[in-house]
Amino acid sequence: MDVDEAKIALIAMRDEILALSEAAKDNRKPVTLDQQSVGRLSRMDSLQVQAMDKAQDAARAKKLLRIEAALGRIAEGDFGYCVTCDEAIGEKRLEIDPSTPLCIRCAT
Repeated sequence: MDVDEAKIALIAMRDEILALSEAAKDNRKPVTLDQQSVGRLSRMDSLQVQAMDKAQDAARAKKLLRIEAALGRIAEGDFGYCVTCDEAIGEKRLEIDPSTPLCIRCAT
């Protein structure tokens, strides 16, 4: 994978994750415990949505860290090489996920 293509893909991935996080921020707000305005089942559903979105947000944060690290490797000229063994990462692997820091051997 070409470094410029990887950079464009990584920036697009980062922008998409940030947009998803922004769109779902209301789901992470505290749930109101007022029995008068919200029934028990609606409140339980809201709590479940909140918990799921917090978990998704944590996963998005981890993915953002991987993307930022990959952009850092591009800036340093180390993109495409495994951070563990310093061997080249397979082109198909980088096409699937340009943020991957490990070659297939080190990943397994």
